[in-house]
Amino acid sequence: MMQRNILIPAHRLLRRNRLVQIGLLGAFWAAGEALARATGLPLPGGIIGMALALVLFLAGGLKVASMKRGANWMLAEMLLFFVPAVLALLDHRELFGMLGLKIFALIIVSTTAVMCVTALTVDLCYRWTERHDARRAVA
Repeated sequence: MMQRNILIPAHRLLRRNRLVQIGLLGAFWAAGEALARATGLPLPGGIIGMALALVLFLAGGLKVASMKRGANWMLAEMLLFFVPAVLALLDHRELFGMLGLKIFALIIVSTTAVMCVTALTVDLCYRWTERHDARRAVA
């Protein structure tokens, strides 16, 4: 009974406090980074941390609504996270010439290819699901 009283305020604190949510997001990142280094996985710690958060969301141990305010703040302030990249770009003026155009074209073509393949995959899965459901309804 006493353990339940401790968990309820922690859950409410998490749901209401944006800083706690951001701290938890940072904890997921740190845990993913530690796991990547400990196991030697060739994945960034942020990706592993995101997978850990997804597992908790799917298992019901963490509610999406409990992280919404912190995640929305981080998305709103995303430009601040790219300032170092812009400063690095200014240090490499060669990226403003033909090399930069080639890299930009490569990014556009590869992004378009990924989007098209994803759309086709989703469409094929949807059609397969429709056929599978139709067969199940007939049987």
